[in-house]
Amino acid sequence: MSKSIPRRAEYRHFQDIPTRWGDQDSYGHINNAAYYFYFDTLVALFLAGRGLQPTPADPGSSLAVVVETMCRFHSPAHFPDVLAGGLRVAHVGRSSVRYEIGLFRPGEDLACAEGHFIHVQVDAATQRQTVPVPPALREALAPLLVSPPG
Repeated sequence: MSKSIPRRAEYRHFQDIPTRWGDQDSYGHINNAAYYFYFDTLVALFLAGRGLQPTPADPGSSLAVVVETMCRFHSPAHFPDVLAGGLRVAHVGRSSVRYEIGLFRPGEDLACAEGHFIHVQVDAATQRQTVPVPPALREALAPLLVSPPG
């Protein structure tokens, strides 16, 4: 069963992500492990830009921990590409969020890689007990949601 390659228009938020010389492998393309760094950076920059990066020292705060991640490669990227990281949210549950990411080379409409992260909110003090997605996070994610809640 084949899956279609995502297009830029399918994502709601974009952030430039420069590749680094050290991201390449011996084949001269970006190593598979670097893509997870790009995914994490894209989500972290989106959240930080909205003041949503609590620390364990914030009383009563929660933290998002990654419980699942995936990457599918469609075509290679190379240094010094500056990739456009596309972000959308497929689902917001009681305590979890599914972020979907597409990475696009300059001038290309089809993703060179796509993937997802599932974050689960946990109590910052224990870093174990799940807690509801904070209202401020739900509000910030609403414009990225590509499917109706529920």
